[in-house]
Amino acid sequence: MTSVLFLALTLAPFITPCVVVIAAAVLARRLYKRPPGGRRRPPSVATCGLIAVMAGAAAFGAYAWGVMSGFYILDPDQLCAARGARGDHIVTRETLPVSAQCVTSDGVGTELVPDWVNPVIFIGITLFVLALATAAVTGARRVLTSR
Repeated sequence: MTSVLFLALTLAPFITPCVVVIAAAVLARRLYKRPPGGRRRPPSVATCGLIAVMAGAAAFGAYAWGVMSGFYILDPDQLCAARGARGDHIVTRETLPVSAQCVTSDGVGTELVPDWVNPVIFIGITLFVLALATAAVTGARRVLTSR
C-alpha cells in the first residue's frame, strides 16, 4: 500500500495538468454548445462534477509537489546543502499545511516547499467541496421539481 501511495505522489505533479486541461476543455465545450441568451440557470450536476474534478486534481497535484519538495533518497544533509542551507541540518516536516524545513543548530530554518503550494491546496479543497455541495443541491432540486 505504501508503494502505491508513493507512486501516486510521484506521478501526481505530471498527471494533474493533463486532468485539469481535459476537464477545462470539456467545460469550455459545454459552454460553447449552450444556446445564447435565455434565462440564467444553475449549473448542472455534470458541470459541478467537472469543476470538482479540476479542483481536486489541482489540490492533490499541489500537495504531491509540496510533499516531494522535501523528499530526498540520500542523506537529509545533502538535501539541505543542495538548497543552500548552511550548518548542521535537521529536516522537519508537517503534513498540512505542507512544510519541510532544513533547520540549523542555531534554529534558523529554510523552507523547502514553494510558497504557492499551500494556497493552491486550500483553494482546491474549498472549490472541490463547494462544487460537490452545489451538485448535490442542484441534483436534489431537479429530482424534486420533476415529480
